[in-house]
Amino acid sequence: MSEQNKTLYERLGGYDAIAAVADDLVARLNKDPQLGRFWAHRGEDGVKREKQLLIDFLCESAGGPIYYRGREMSLVHRGMKISESDWNVFLRHAAATLAKFKVPESEQRDVVAFVQSLKKDVVE
Repeated sequence: MSEQNKTLYERLGGYDAIAAVADDLVARLNKDPQLGRFWAHRGEDGVKREKQLLIDFLCESAGGPIYYRGREMSLVHRGMKISESDWNVFLRHAAATLAKFKVPESEQRDVVAFVQSLKKDVVE
């Protein structure tokens, strides 16, 4: 199958690659002095569940054979008081994670475009 006929899921390397990216990203976000507050009172099991939901969401959204069973993004993030500043810090961490895994430029653009499409459901 040619590259242009592949789903983003396939071009990113499938489930294991997306899971590795999600694992790295969630760890970065948890450690961040500004964003860590969102996980400050979460137990290890809750963080693991959230990470799995993120993996499922990303895989399904990228065209993979995974079914996301979580809630809509607007409902998940409602009331969290996520600011424009929080969003920009998140984007920096996401870019650093994509660079760490040497995600090709074309796929990075597609991922960023998808993430940016979620902003209206996340930022208050």
